[in-house]
Amino acid sequence: MTDYTDYFDEVIQAHIVIEQWFAVEEDEAALERLLERFSTQFSMVSPLGRVLDLEALRALFRMAGGKKTGFKIELSELCGIALHERGATVSYREQQTDATGLHSDRRSTAVFEKLESGRVVWRHLQETFYQG
Repeated sequence: MTDYTDYFDEVIQAHIVIEQWFAVEEDEAALERLLERFSTQFSMVSPLGRVLDLEALRALFRMAGGKKTGFKIELSELCGIALHERGATVSYREQQTDATGLHSDRRSTAVFEKLESGRVVWRHLQETFYQG
């Protein structure tokens, strides 16, 4: 098995939704649709080393929703690391900008689960600022 397409597609589609969430004020239903992409056991290590679970991610999204005018995410360097029957691990580079000129560049590693239904959900995410 070497086909990471489902996982790369999820990275891309999730970031489109996240970009929209941060840039435009949306309702609670949109937040719930966004959070459905994440496992109930989701964990994350932020670029500054903060550990988040799904509830902390919900709070972060709720706090920042619609507050980043002109927010854009550019993804590149998608790479498969490990693929197995129940999921995959991938890495990618993520560059963020907004209308104020704020720019961040990070390398991320994501662990995905593939549910019995075939749906892919985010299980873990590790982000590290990139100083390239």
